[in-house]
Amino acid sequence: MVYPEEPQGRLRQQQTKQAIALAMQGQWQEAVAANNQIIAGFPRDVDAHNRLGKAYLALGKYAQASEAYAQALELDPANVIADKNLRRLAHLKDAVVHTPRESRHAGPQHFIEEIGKAGVINLNHLASPEVLVGMVAGDAAFLRVDEPVLVVESGHGEYLGQVGPKNAQRLIKLMAGGNQYGAAVVNVAEDRLTIMIREEYQHPSQAGQLSFPPRGLEKIQPYVSEKALREELEEEEGEPHEIYGVSNEE
Repeated sequence: MVYPEEPQGRLRQQQTKQAIALAMQGQWQEAVAANNQIIAGFPRDVDAHNRLGKAYLALGKYAQASEAYAQALELDPANVIADKNLRRLAHLKDAVVHTPRESRHAGPQHFIEEIGKAGVINLNHLASPEVLVGMVAGDAAFLRVDEPVLVVESGHGEYLGQVGPKNAQRLIKLMAGGNQYGAAVVNVAEDRLTIMIREEYQHPSQAGQLSFPPRGLEKIQPYVSEKALREELEEEEGEPHEIYGVSNEE
């Protein structure tokens, strides 16, 4: 993005960095205020409107999210981000009332690069669009074993989808042996939810067992970096497999 000449350009850059940092930390209420402050001074800042829409979306304030994205699309009719999210929000019925809520955020510390200890996976058997629309990059997710299935749930206990059979079989076995895992959303679309699963504790009995072996799993990347998460939170477009190298196991 090209910013105006100093000092306005410098102020806009500082405000933008602050807004992105708040999103990285999952401080969505503060992110709303920060992006509204940018819009007050720079009402044609399309990125600020998109970030405002994301913050409202994370808070479950879908009407406000739609307004923010619609404003971004009005300013830039070719804006892919605003169009994509308005289509996601269109799955919600106007009659449905959603209670505003704070999302449980994984935080950037979850995305530490450790080969063999983390993998990025597209979920199978997804939840309804009405559930997926409330998820954003960085939201925490949780694994629940329901053998032979490994279920993924949101921080509020909502069903999100299932880990594919091959990965599920291995992870269930490791969890039964005492390993513990965390998960977080890295990308979400109308018909796709991509998460990162990370080994947070390895039981001594599982020493030497990789949670995500680098061989034998096609198209799987063993980790996702904080930079990749930042790019997603900054709303830089790109298909998940281009950004993360995910497993598309059926």
